[in-house]
Amino acid sequence: MKALVLKNSKGQTLVEYALIIALVSVLLIAALTALKGGISNSFNGATAQLNAS
Repeated sequence: MKALVLKNSKGQTLVEYALIIALVSVLLIAALTALKGGISNSFNGATAQLNAS
């Protein structure tokens, strides 16, 4: 009986890690999408500063 419980908990842990990775991926994509304009403006400003000098 213990072996059956251990096998199930290993599979459960794998599923939990997969769900955490999926959630972090979705949050990262949402954050980058929201900040897209600000990041682009920052890089354009840095490029302009480098080109001016």
